[in-house]
Amino acid sequence: MATQSRASHLLEVLTTEFGPSIERDPAAFLRKFRKMAGSAFAFYRGSAAVFYADMTGGFADDSYLDGPTGRVWIHGDLHAENFGTYMNASGVLVFNVNDFDEAYVGPYTWDLKRFAASVALIGYGKALSDEAISRLVSDFGAAYLTELTAIAKGGDDAIGSLTLNTTKGVLHRVLLSARLRTRVAMLEVETVIDDYDRRFALIEGREAVSEQTRAAVLAAFADYLATLPGHTNPVEHVIKDVALRKGVGIGSAGLPSYNLLLEGHTQALENDVILYMKQAQVPAVARHIHDEKVSAYFRHQGHRTAESQRALQAYADPWLGYTTLDGIGQLVAEVSPYSADLDWDDVNEPRELLSIVGDLGRAVARMHSVADDESAHDLVDFSTEEAIVAVIDGDSAGFLRMLVDFAHAYGAQARQDHQTFVDLFRNGRIPGL
Repeated sequence: MATQSRASHLLEVLTTEFGPSIERDPAAFLRKFRKMAGSAFAFYRGSAAVFYADMTGGFADDSYLDGPTGRVWIHGDLHAENFGTYMNASGVLVFNVNDFDEAYVGPYTWDLKRFAASVALIGYGKALSDEAISRLVSDFGAAYLTELTAIAKGGDDAIGSLTLNTTKGVLHRVLLSARLRTRVAMLEVETVIDDYDRRFALIEGREAVSEQTRAAVLAAFADYLATLPGHTNPVEHVIKDVALRKGVGIGSAGLPSYNLLLEGHTQALENDVILYMKQAQVPAVARHIHDEKVSAYFRHQGHRTAESQRALQAYADPWLGYTTLDGIGQLVAEVSPYSADLDWDDVNEPRELLSIVGDLGRAVARMHSVADDESAHDLVDFSTEEAIVAVIDGDSAGFLRMLVDFAHAYGAQARQDHQTFVDLFRNGRIPGL
């Protein structure tokens, strides 16, 4: 694609995706785009809309897809930094996929390709050879196929979730780090004791709300409680404080969200719970999935995000739910004290990188296999793992070659797009900024 036409394409996609939000809060998007300008990977993280326009445009490819496998639950933004730890509903620390804001229903290969290209970008940033990058992508795909096939055959040979008992090396150390974290330590940072009770500390990016806003949030919270699967202890539902948070991070630019401080399961101060209630957006992938059955399934984007996470994540956050605020869909979940992320800057040796991508391949396989006919959702009413294994039909070599070739090709495209984006941004070509 010619440079000028590609620049026009990028500008059109970014304006379509972000134009209304830029108009609402241009300062937030100046910050977002500055972050995206920092590196090719940062640009890639913040431009899922460009990726999906390409998946149905110049990079469209229906290899290893059929009708069923083109409509499975997908994460929607599966890049290398969307993994981390959480405490599941059974009390087990798990390293798994996180951040389901872009989740939807679509081709499973789009998840794998988005991850593969992110690995290529990380590898290039670490000055790894093309051969080393190929090995990383291939090992990710091979681990994905091996685990998915084992699950499809009954699970006896599957490795299972990434926990303290099933990991080693880098990911095991991340889980150990998460294990050292405590709810009390988080509360000491996020709250203060005032008149023998907790309230939010007004830190940077958090501010008090008006009585009118507080009343609206409390009403939305009451509606949210009806979406929870089994919370019955009334003590837990006592709200001590509400605060406004401005969107932080590349994905949440300009979006208001609210923190709610809850009593916790007893009146002791060490088990208070912090929730976030944030406005959910239309996922980038939804613009390219034209399926009335899918779009009609969701009441609003908060419902879509919560249902997608429940479909894709076994034993999801017990506080995960949804509501509406001022008529806009909201996602509600806990701010987890046990969250720890993998820092790719600290991992540079090929041996450790290979171990990580293998584990992540298994995690993605388990994510795709959870959301099928055995889950509590009827949008995907067949066995996802069996359908994917069947469509690949034993051609693992061709499947892995497809992922590797895409990773190199799209990694190069993303690096070029990053430079084009920087030129557009720095020269004032993005409307509204």
